[in-house]
Amino acid sequence: MSEDDKIRAEALDWAVRAGDPAFEDWEGFTRWLDENPAHAAAYDRIAASVLDGAELIAAATPANDDGGETPVPTGAAPRRSARPWIGGALAASLALVAGLWMWQAGSRDLYRIETAPGQVRTVVLDAQTRVDLAGGTAMAFDRKDPRFARLESGQALFTVRHDEARPFRVTVGKDTLVDVGTVFDVRSQSGDLSVAVSEGAVQFNPEAQDLRIAPGEILQRRGRSGDYTLGKIAPEQVGEWRGGRVTFQDTALSAVAADLARATGVDYRVAPGSAERQVSGSLLVAPLRKNPAALGPLLGVEVRAERPDGADPRWVIGVR
Repeated sequence: MSEDDKIRAEALDWAVRAGDPAFEDWEGFTRWLDENPAHAAAYDRIAASVLDGAELIAAATPANDDGGETPVPTGAAPRRSARPWIGGALAASLALVAGLWMWQAGSRDLYRIETAPGQVRTVVLDAQTRVDLAGGTAMAFDRKDPRFARLESGQALFTVRHDEARPFRVTVGKDTLVDVGTVFDVRSQSGDLSVAVSEGAVQFNPEAQDLRIAPGEILQRRGRSGDYTLGKIAPEQVGEWRGGRVTFQDTALSAVAADLARATGVDYRVAPGSAERQVSGSLLVAPLRKNPAALGPLLGVEVRAERPDGADPRWVIGVR
């Protein structure tokens, strides 16, 4: 869900809740309105739609037995300090708006592309926009909107034609990235997130943190509830995996194992108790495909092969 869709959903939820005669959380409602000008604007649009719907229902209401029309409330959903009663027609109108929003939110025509570990695939969205998917990556694209992508897991390099009127958006879970004329790399793995930029800039969560990531910068988060940090990265390292190289700088072995498994197709695992050990190094992928144990002396770690039940070997990385 995009940030705009999220705000619309919240506005609709507040409209429905505030219309309940038992509603009491006016302080929370006002706080939400004041958090972001977009909240109040979205709520006003919902309220206006509800009013229009109520008027339509009123016009179509059948007559009473005495020849008169059944009274229909015409007040819109409440704004800020208003606390009106909402009758059946207005509740029906709210349901109509909810249904319309759900239809719009679900109207994307998505298709999914997934790569196997060790595989690299390029998706061309237009003459100047492409997405390179690393191995072990799953993404969704929209047949009707080439300016949208969703990274479900893995890693991808975006080379984007900037269009100020229609910015390119990437969603990663609850996070949203908006291009500012850009080449950038996004990695999402087990709740960890990194966004590295080599050209242009990326606006991170414009409706929340609103953080600009410039060329030579990398935003990182460890775990879904972790803090965001902004550091430096050599621009030439951004997306270098396309050329068969991966670089680690004070990187936890758990992330090293995941990245190498994705890049090489080799089943690298991290040994118990070694996940948080940090290592640094720049490695070529091709030699590791031929000899996975060669990783040991390159990073100063222990690499051993395990063959459970006669299956293909998995390579366990641990601290010496």
